Amino acid sequence: MLTVASITHVAIRVKDVARTLEFYVGKLGFAEMMRLDRDGRLWLVYLRITDDQYLEVFPEGEGDAAPGADAVGYDHMCLAVADIDRAVRELEAAGIPLYRPKTQGADGNWQAWIVDPDGHRIELMQMSPDSLQAKAIARLRNA
Repeated sequence: MLTVASITHVAIRVKDVARTLEFYVGKLGFAEMMRLDRDGRLWLVYLRITDDQYLEVFPEGEGDAAPGADAVGYDHMCLAVADIDRAVRELEAAGIPLYRPKTQGADGNWQAWIVDPDGHRIELMQMSPDSLQAKAIARLRNA
């Protein structure tokens, strides 16, 4: 069986790299780590989420927006936050509207949703100690 340590990155394709970087770097506070060129053109921008997790941004996306929530394929990425109320206040201060308001999910965690300029859905989640995930983690650790 394959042993996986973690997910290291999510990759998105975007229409306008400058607009995307204004959102992720300028408003969400991610750091640009590096850029890779291929054949003399920008191929990829790495943004830091943590030292071990990155968002890869590929330019020259086709179409006007990411596929809808019901389309087969990528649905959303989830970013863990320590305090969902603080995260919502920070989003409001940055001028980022909520796509879905703060709510407690069916799993017991607090969440709020935003979208990036290309329509990629982003869940912000504060894990609750009594959530289904927290209970499952405890069960798996004790197994």
